[in-house]
Amino acid sequence: MTALTIHHDAAAGRFTTQVDGRQGEATYRLVNAPAGPVMHLVHTGVPAALQGRGIAADLVAAAPAEARAQGWRVRPVCSYVRAYMRRHPETQDLLESA
Repeated sequence: MTALTIHHDAAAGRFTTQVDGRQGEATYRLVNAPAGPVMHLVHTGVPAALQGRGIAADLVAAAPAEARAQGWRVRPVCSYVRAYMRRHPETQDLLESA
């Protein structure tokens, strides 16, 4: 599979990609916390016809990368994002402190 183009729409709080005329997305809310902004990753969605191709993982990977670039912490609200971050130890330092 060719590399996906992931678009970040900061105003809408989402990362999107188009594959075979269908859209996948990972959405977030940016919350101001005492220690600084926290990206609450709330939903990941890929149409059933696209599942099993790594698209959700590519979408979710874009979120911690953006959080790191902006100096934000991350709260994985979405179960898929929680599992992704557990499988990718390089994202652990971004987790919001309890």
